[in-house]
Amino acid sequence: MNETFCDAFLTLNEESKALYLSSGINEVESLTSLQFQRDYVSKNIPVIIRGGCSLWPATQKWNQKYFREHFLSKIVTVAITPNGLADGITKDDDDVEYFVMPQEVDMTMSEFLDALNEKRQDLIPYIQRQNSNLTEDFKELMSDVDPDVKFASEAFDKKPDAINFWMGDERAVTSMHKDPYENIYCVIDGYKEFTLIPPTDLPFVPYKRYPQAEFRRDNEKWSIVPIKQLETSSFDASGELPWICIDPLNPDLNKYPEFEKAHKFKVRVNKGDCLYLPSLWFHRVSQSHGCIAVNYWYDMEFDIKYCYFKMLETMCKKY
Repeated sequence: MNETFCDAFLTLNEESKALYLSSGINEVESLTSLQFQRDYVSKNIPVIIRGGCSLWPATQKWNQKYFREHFLSKIVTVAITPNGLADGITKDDDDVEYFVMPQEVDMTMSEFLDALNEKRQDLIPYIQRQNSNLTEDFKELMSDVDPDVKFASEAFDKKPDAINFWMGDERAVTSMHKDPYENIYCVIDGYKEFTLIPPTDLPFVPYKRYPQAEFRRDNEKWSIVPIKQLETSSFDASGELPWICIDPLNPDLNKYPEFEKAHKFKVRVNKGDCLYLPSLWFHRVSQSHGCIAVNYWYDMEFDIKYCYFKMLETMCKKY
């Protein structure tokens, strides 16, 4: 790597620690739109709102028992994997690494909950469709949550682009990635654990390119099936996808020593709490058994911070 760039990256790392980042993620009990915009959005800094959704009917009602009693026969789309790594990196039988997407199957809510509680190590279910599935697939639940996050909608001057419903357990892990959204993550039951890394640490977060594949299960046997290049800007001419190649909870620092310089924050978001996860922050997510959550995605502004991030990508030659 260019020596001048290395010096610049180290300066960015040191100045970020001294001036931009604190020793932990702030926690508040309430926020006005002005406070939210001034103290967090404008600075691209996360914050936990303790009890932020604790008064929602959903937080009082939703759990596995509630869904068994009221939605037993409802058809739900479920992501299933043999290892809990949907949209993550997995090796096939020939030791080739792929970015693998889950197999999606339709089943009743009863079948999903049975699979969740059976805890088979080779069949891990997760409701995780990110197509605003709360508004599209679970319309009957919308009266139990707010249609938007008021202080966020006022601060962003827009309504959420998507509202997603999540339900899974500790076996399902979301590998580290970033999103082009301002994310308000609300835990309805159980808890979520986030590992967060700021976008200023991009030079120290290692990426690799991976061919894409899908998990397929046939007659109780799993396979990884490579798929053809998709028509999306995320892929280059080879059809490969850039993805973070390190587990922040178990990093190989011999292979990726630069990762030690990344600022890592670990937070637990409990039942009734909300997390503001700013756009472009790297995050890995795990959860408790039977955890239920709802998140609101607001389109990010492609402003100066995005321009700086793209410049940093180019300097790092990440992709």
